[in-house]
This record gives sequence, structure tokens and C-alpha cells, in this order.
Amino acid sequence: MRKNEVIVNSTPIIALREIGRLDILRELYGSVTIPDAVFREVTAKDIHALGGYPWIVVKNVENIAAKEVFSTALHDGEVEVMLLARETGAKLVIMDDGLARRHAKYFSLSITGTVGVLLRAKQEGFIDKVKPALDELIINDFYISSSVCNEILRLAGEL
Repeated sequence: MRKNEVIVNSTPIIALREIGRLDILRELYGSVTIPDAVFREVTAKDIHALGGYPWIVVKNVENIAAKEVFSTALHDGEVEVMLLARETGAKLVIMDDGLARRHAKYFSLSITGTVGVLLRAKQEGFIDKVKPALDELIINDFYISSSVCNEILRLAGEL
């Protein structure tokens, strides 16, 4: 198994796709991996939702039995993201759900979320400003608390 994979949950993929910035993941990481459950979640309404993104690799979780250990409060995609990250030795997990992030930290996984990806994209010069992307996310019903929004804008030097 390849080391240093980046495993992504459905919410960041859907959110970035909706604002036309899914390419940021490719620019930052080259390729990303999603478990089968995330693929099913992302393509549930549109089977072609990930068409044209060959740099998004779908991989099955090997230890399906381990899914039983997780709380029923987590979605299959979140559970499979954490399991796949453990199985592959992923360097980073990208997920937004607070409960899932707490579980991921318990497993000592490095975590960022959609807004963290945007901040890194600005820091690395792939986007000029974070605020327009944050505004687009909010318009598309992606919840960002005002305190998180302000902190990201402060870190981005846009406040």
C-alpha cells in the first residue's frame, strides 16, 4: 500500500465540487483517495458526479468488520475514511463532521477540513483569496460558524 495518501470524505468533495473548486485537491495533493462508501455518497444523486476526475482514486476498505466498532452516529463514509487512513498509513484525512473528527483524532490521524484546504490553497498560491470561496460555500448551504470563518480569514490575512 502506498504511504502518504490523502483520504477524503464526501462533504469536502461535494462542497468543493459545488463551488467549482474540486481542482484544489489535485493541485495540493496530486491525487486523493476515497473509500467506496464515499464514492456511493458523492454519486448517489448523480452517477457521473466524479466523471472527469481521474486523480480521485476509489479504494475498498480491507477490514470491513472493524466498522462495527464505530458509533452508529457516524456515516459509513466517515467510518471508511478512518479505516482506510489507518490501513494505508495516510498522511492526512480531510473531513468536516465534528464527531467524526474527534474519532479520527483518537486514532492519531492528521485532519483538516474543507476550509483548511482552502487556507492551504491560498498559502501555497493556488488561490488569491479565501473569502470568495467561503462566501460560495455559505451560499451553497455549507455551514461555517462565524468564529471559524473569522479565524480562517485572519489566518489568511484577509481580516
